[in-house]
Amino acid sequence: MNWRDYWNQDTPIYSGERHKLLHYRLVANDIIRLIPSREAVVLDYGSGEALFADRIAAQCGHLYLSDAALLVRDRLRERLAANPKVTILSPDEVAPLAEASLDLVVVNSLLQYLVLDELRGLLKLWKSKLRSDGRLVIADVVPPGLSPLVDAKALLSFAWQGGFLKSALLGLGRTAFSDYRKIRNEIGLAQYGEAEMLEIFDEAGFRAERSQHNLGHNQARMTFVAEPS
Repeated sequence: MNWRDYWNQDTPIYSGERHKLLHYRLVANDIIRLIPSREAVVLDYGSGEALFADRIAAQCGHLYLSDAALLVRDRLRERLAANPKVTILSPDEVAPLAEASLDLVVVNSLLQYLVLDELRGLLKLWKSKLRSDGRLVIADVVPPGLSPLVDAKALLSFAWQGGFLKSALLGLGRTAFSDYRKIRNEIGLAQYGEAEMLEIFDEAGFRAERSQHNLGHNQARMTFVAEPS
């Protein structure tokens, strides 16, 4: 099993419905703050189930949601079929989008599942789709040496504030014996230092800087904001 196979199924990564709901609400609020105008065209690449996509779409001109997992795309289409401001795409369907047509591309919690050559190819793709004044936001980048214990601590803090501490503790126990733990041990997560990420952006033709705030609850991970140079 690889990472794409893992995400194309129901997974134990969320400890319960409250955890899932609060996670997607927090990320949606962070994305909304990044939208430059009510007319902006936005791509959320690697969107997951995007439970608050309607709220994001209400704040922009059009919202594209792209995810590699067919199961996720089917759920998105079922839930959002009636919203004319939302379009669901497979990764292969992103390439035909018009050049220089996007104002914002958001990529949250995806890089850890990509090899470097995949990242470089996607940077080229995203750059071609962005307007000259558009922005690419890559979030939840795992820095080298980040311990799973730090991730667990961030989750438990989020759970304490969100009122799902008991289910979070049980969820961490389930994850320890899940396919996620097995794949993480076998394949690992891609990790990038801040300087390394800035160099990768520069090579791809972007001006980039690290944001002070990471999207979502885990501030031990990193977010970068980039513009075509």
